[in-house]
Amino acid sequence: MAQKICLIPGDGIGPEVAHSAREVISASGAAIEWVELPAGASALETHGAVLPEETIQAIEFHKVALKGPVTTPIGKGFTSVNVGLRKRLNLYAAVRPVRNLPGIQSRYENVDLVVVRENTEGLYSGIENEIVPGVVQSLKIATRLGCERIARYAFQYARLRGRHRVTVFHKANIMKKSDGLFLECARQVHAAEGAGIDYDELIIDNGCMQLVRDPSRFDVVLMENLYGDIVSDLCAGLVGGLGVVPGANIGDTCAVFEAVHGSAPDIAGKNLANPLALIMSGVMMLNHIGETECADRIKTAYNTLLAEKNPDCLTPDIGGRGGTTQFTQA
Repeated sequence: MAQKICLIPGDGIGPEVAHSAREVISASGAAIEWVELPAGASALETHGAVLPEETIQAIEFHKVALKGPVTTPIGKGFTSVNVGLRKRLNLYAAVRPVRNLPGIQSRYENVDLVVVRENTEGLYSGIENEIVPGVVQSLKIATRLGCERIARYAFQYARLRGRHRVTVFHKANIMKKSDGLFLECARQVHAAEGAGIDYDELIIDNGCMQLVRDPSRFDVVLMENLYGDIVSDLCAGLVGGLGVVPGANIGDTCAVFEAVHGSAPDIAGKNLANPLALIMSGVMMLNHIGETECADRIKTAYNTLLAEKNPDCLTPDIGGRGGTTQFTQA
């Protein structure tokens, strides 16, 4: 039987890249029945909410979703749909594999790391208030439950994927309570459950310097929410940018796989968008649901396509003169 998977096309270029990913996944032979759902600025116009309750309920029921990019206003307007999804569905682990791809020019070689980011706490808890006019505060939340479960996820991921080291980025020299708790939990989980997996820690500013000096030294990198958001984009820049890396948000009962780039409204509808990131996220999704042969088939296909460097088949952001449809068909 076909497995029902939720599909959130999103905003801007989202519907284009979502259609592309859907076509490629279908061509791989995966037995999937798509349930298309609204979210983002487009949903606000049609459903009166950026994250309609029907979307949440459908993902809770079907357990897995593939999501295109959605718009988040800066400094005003509605709150982040991505943050809302993570909180409502308790998707506490953000996972972003970062590796060099054939034919994608980069300053670095031999990059093959995974950023594991705590996805529900920290400053992204969104607890802010104005104390007096001109003075605001934001509260950084860290719980033992949240810190332990993301550390446990990182070590389990490392073991299942044959990885050998978990490195924690932190700022416990300054934030001794919150980041201190994060470190304490990581150490305890490593001691109890991390046999055979190396473990080390870096203050985040030093960690960022080491990343740009030699990213090949890193394997699994574990960090809290804000650090993970920033560093995962930095790592994407090591291999060619957000257009060539996938992403996933994992919880105990649900998982949402997504393109981590923006909605790029300036190129929407122009057949210029690169669908690779969402296709790669679709590969992560297929592996998650056990469709590993189909996942491998797609991965082999896009690796071959990128290595061939045929400009007529590649989008402009990766050196081609083709478009979304040409890339998809190739």
